[in-house]
Amino acid sequence: MKEIAIEIRNLSAGYNNTIIIENINLEINQGDFFSIIGPNGGGKSTLLKAILGLIPIHKGSIKIFNKTPQHGRKYIGYVPQYAEFDTQFPISVWDVVLMGRRNVRGMHPFYTVEDKEHAKHALEIVEMKAYANRHISELSGGQRQRVFIARALASQPKILLLDEPTASVDKDIKESIYHFLKELNKKMTIVFITHDIGVLSTFVGRISCLNRYLFMHDDDRVLSKEMLEAAYSCPVELIAHGVPHRVLDEHKHKKQKKESP
Repeated sequence: MKEIAIEIRNLSAGYNNTIIIENINLEINQGDFFSIIGPNGGGKSTLLKAILGLIPIHKGSIKIFNKTPQHGRKYIGYVPQYAEFDTQFPISVWDVVLMGRRNVRGMHPFYTVEDKEHAKHALEIVEMKAYANRHISELSGGQRQRVFIARALASQPKILLLDEPTASVDKDIKESIYHFLKELNKKMTIVFITHDIGVLSTFVGRISCLNRYLFMHDDDRVLSKEMLEAAYSCPVELIAHGVPHRVLDEHKHKKQKKESP
C-alpha cells in the first residue's frame, strides 16, 4: 500500500473572509504525478498555498505525511508561478539555487559545505551546472525555469509543487520540462498546476479540475469531457496532434434555429 503524501479532508480556504476553494477532498500518494487544471480564478494557486500553510484554513484539514502544513512543508519544494526578480540585481544562478537551502539553514547566515553540495547536485539534476556563474537575467525562460526547479530541489524534498511551470516558455521547451518532471517523478511526488491539457494527456498519471470545487473522474487517469465541462462551466474540445493522447468524447452539437427576421 502506497504512503499518503498529501491528505486533504473537507477543506475550505481563502483570503480574509472570502472562501476561494470549498469542500475539497483529495489524497495524493507518494510517487504520484498529479496535475490540477481549471479556469483562472478557480482556486488552483490558493490550494497550493493552503498545502504550504501560507494561508489560513477556514474549515477541514491538510496533512503532509501525517503532519500539519506548518510542520510538513519541510518535505516540500515549491516553484511559484512567477519568479519576479530585479534584472539589475547582482545575483548568479549559483546564488539562486543556494537560496533553496534557507529553509534548512534557518537564521544561520552562512552556507555549509553540505549546503553547497546539495546545491551543486540540484544544478546537475536540471543540467544547468555549466551556467552556475551566469547572471540569472542572461538565461532564457526555459533555463530560468530549470534553475528555479533546482532551487526547490536543493532542499531535498519528497514532494515538488509547481504552479504553472511552463507558463512562459515555447512548445518545445514545455515538452522538455514535462519529460524532465517525469524523470524526477521516479524519485519524488510531483504536483503541479497547468493549462496544457493536450500535453497532460500524454505525460500525467492523475488529473483533477478545480473551480472552487474539485472535480475528478471515477478513473483518475482519464480526462473526461464531463469533468472538464463541469470545471470550466462551458463546452470543451481537445484536438490531439502528433503524439498519443487520451482523447475526449465527441461533442454532440445541436443545430441552432434560425431567428425570425
